Amino acid sequence: MTKVLILGGGGMVGQKLAHKLESEGLGAGNADVTLFDMGFPARGASGKQITGNITENAHIEQLAKARFDIIFHLAAIVSGEAETDFDKGWAINMMSMWRLLEALRAEHMLSDGAYVPRLVFTSSIAVFGGPYPDKITDTFLSAPQTSYGAQKASCELLLSDFSRKGFVDGISLRLPTICVRPGKANLAASSFFSGIIREPLNGQEAILPVPDTVRHWHASPRAAAGFLTHAATLDTGLLGGRRALNLPGLSCTVAEQIDSLRRIAGQKTVNLIVPREDPAIMRIVEGWPRDFEPERAIALGFRAETSFDEIIETYIADDFKS
Repeated sequence: MTKVLILGGGGMVGQKLAHKLESEGLGAGNADVTLFDMGFPARGASGKQITGNITENAHIEQLAKARFDIIFHLAAIVSGEAETDFDKGWAINMMSMWRLLEALRAEHMLSDGAYVPRLVFTSSIAVFGGPYPDKITDTFLSAPQTSYGAQKASCELLLSDFSRKGFVDGISLRLPTICVRPGKANLAASSFFSGIIREPLNGQEAILPVPDTVRHWHASPRAAAGFLTHAATLDTGLLGGRRALNLPGLSCTVAEQIDSLRRIAGQKTVNLIVPREDPAIMRIVEGWPRDFEPERAIALGFRAETSFDEIIETYIADDFKS
């Protein structure tokens, strides 16, 4: 039985991952899953739940002492909040990683080097900054232009160095924007990408704060859970020391998103989208990459959707409540 810890297990992606592990296991065996977060949904995924704050050393040390085989690090505050609350962003998104890695290193030393957990970290395409080529390749420079991106990039470097030293066996996944997210909008600057699909499908008005010419890189929550489980059992020797991966996704404009919604749900649903530009969101979005050529990840077996119609259909199948 593989002992698995999901940091941020109460969040949307954490819950998707826990449900996937519950139904499919991990690799060839079953997974004994523990979820850690500040709170959990009332009717969420099964598994042991531990309530706590990842910024508190006592919690990190307690979790490290349990010596989980696989740790998924999903805990973070989102891009918009990290940009507006500088101190909170660095405390949660970066310093928590440092404390976790230090606690795991201590357990590694106490075990005389026998304990080397797989640590899968959810990074972000926000680690990149412009000017951009038409498509970002696996060799493009990581030069973030937001605090959130800088925090994620810092964690990638920490995880790479602790892995190089043999304290952990880490991999950083640069997730596309996850869309369509179920539930209510969060404080992420990217939340409108989901909102303009989710709210109209639920008969509610949705604000579009950017021009429909904006292009972005997407994958569904189902694909995100698949990325994570695939990374958990991947032979990291194939990474060649480059432990951060650009993941597959779909590049499309907001107009193309809306066209997909029109095909699936009709013009009446599309009419619930209300354009109302927000300069603050536009400034953040303008600094994000728009398209990728993730050859390494595809060669390693990572998969995502190939059309936005498919992304909407995945949301309807997995999360839509009529």
